[in-house]
Amino acid sequence: MASYDYDVIFIGSGHATWHGAVALVAAGKRVALVEEGVAGGTCTNFGCNAKYLLDTPFDFIDGLENYRGLGVNELPAIDYRALAAYKKANIGPMHLGLEGIIAQAGVDMLRGHGSLADAHTVVVAGDDGERRVTTEFVVFGTGEHPRRADIPGKELLHDSKDFLDLDDMPGSLAVIGAGIVGMEFASIALKMGAKTTVVEFTDTVLRPYPQAYVATLKAKMEAEGCTFMMGQAVAKAEAAADGGVLLTMASGETLVADYVVEATGRVPNVEDLGLAEVGIEYSARGIKVDDHLRTSVPNVFATGDCVDKRIPKLTPTAEFESNYVAGVILGNPDPIDYPVVPNLVFTLPRISQCGVTVAEAEAAPKRYRVARVPYGQALTFMAKSDKASDFTFIVDEEGCLVGCAIYGVDAGELINVAAMVCNLRLTVADLGRMIFSFPGTTYGFVSMMMGAMRG
Repeated sequence: MASYDYDVIFIGSGHATWHGAVALVAAGKRVALVEEGVAGGTCTNFGCNAKYLLDTPFDFIDGLENYRGLGVNELPAIDYRALAAYKKANIGPMHLGLEGIIAQAGVDMLRGHGSLADAHTVVVAGDDGERRVTTEFVVFGTGEHPRRADIPGKELLHDSKDFLDLDDMPGSLAVIGAGIVGMEFASIALKMGAKTTVVEFTDTVLRPYPQAYVATLKAKMEAEGCTFMMGQAVAKAEAAADGGVLLTMASGETLVADYVVEATGRVPNVEDLGLAEVGIEYSARGIKVDDHLRTSVPNVFATGDCVDKRIPKLTPTAEFESNYVAGVILGNPDPIDYPVVPNLVFTLPRISQCGVTVAEAEAAPKRYRVARVPYGQALTFMAKSDKASDFTFIVDEEGCLVGCAIYGVDAGELINVAAMVCNLRLTVADLGRMIFSFPGTTYGFVSMMMGAMRG
C-alpha cells in the first residue's frame, strides 16, 4: 500500500471543504487544507456574511415602512459609514476565528496555491516557494470568482467584494446585472437614497424566481426611484467629467454614475489547478462529477460552487457536499441524495422558493396543483402590515407539499419551514398534531399551507 503525507487534502478552505475536513480528522484521518487567500473563502469574508450584516437594518426599515401612517411617522436614518465600520470590525477578523477552529480540530493549513502534479501529488506554491505533498484523496472546493466583462474601461467597474467593502454609499449607483447580487445591492442603495440604475442585457429580472413576485418587487423598486434599463449591453466605460463613470451601451444610450458594480454572475475557479494535466473533465460550468461527487479521476472529488451541477450553488449546499464527501471517503457507498434546498434573494422585501418551482408546476398541471394565497391581504395584522405578502404552495397528487414560493414578510425564515415539510413529506394530519406559537407569521403560514394541501 502506498505511503502518503496525508489521507485527504482539500484545496480551498471555504464551506465546501472545512466541514468535511474536521469530520475526517475526528474519524482519525490525516487532513490538510490548501489555501492561498484567507480562511473561509468568499462567503465568510467577502460575501454572505458581510451582505447579511449590512442588509439587516434595511430589512427592518423596509418592514417599518408598512406601518407608515399607522402610528409610525418617521423612519430612522442609517449612518452607512458607521454601519460599514461595524461590518469591518465584525467580519474582518472572522477568518482568524475559523483558522483557530481548523487548527484546534487538528487540520493542517498549507498556505499557497494548490494544483495537481498527478492524481496523488499536490503542489503548494506560496511566497516561500513550492512544496509537494502526497495524499490518497484530493477534494477540490475552489469556489467561484466574479465574471468580468472584457470591455474598454473595465478597470472602472467594481465587483461584489468591492461594493461590500465601501466605507460610504455613493450618491449614485449603476448595477450591471439584474440577477440575485445586482438586485440585492440595488435594494440597499435605494434605501440609502442613492440614485440607482439597474442595467440588464436580457428582458428578465431574477429569471429563476416566480415572475409574478419579481414584477411586484420591480414595481416597488421603481416607485422608490430605481431605473431599469432592460435589453441593454454595456459596450464601454470611461471616466466622466464630474469624476464619476460614463457607461455607453451598445445601443448608444449613456449613463453616468458615481460608482458602477458589475454583477453579471460568477465563474467556477477551474483554471491553473492541473485538472487537464491529470485527465479531470471540466468546462466553463465547473468540474464534472458523478453521483458520488467523484471526478473522472477516482480518488479526486469536487464540492461546492466549482462543481458543474444543477442544484443551487449556495453555502449550505456546499457544506452538505463537504460532509457527504467525508462520508464517502470513510466508506459510505450511497450516491448523494440532495434534500429540497431553500433559497432566497435578499431584496427588500425578500423572495424565496424551494422544491418544485412555480414555472415547473404550471407546466405540469396533471402532476401538481398550484395554490396562491394573498396572505398580506387575508391576514394583514399577522403579516406585519405587509399587504403585498404572498405565498404560493405546490402540492402533488398525494396532497403533499413539494414546492413553495414566498414574497414579503419573513420569506427567508418561512421557506425553511416549507423545505422541512417537503423533505419529511409531512401530511395535513402530521401538521395537525403540532402546535405553533400564536399569533405570528409561522402560524399563519402553516395554516395557509394546510389549507392548500387539503385542496
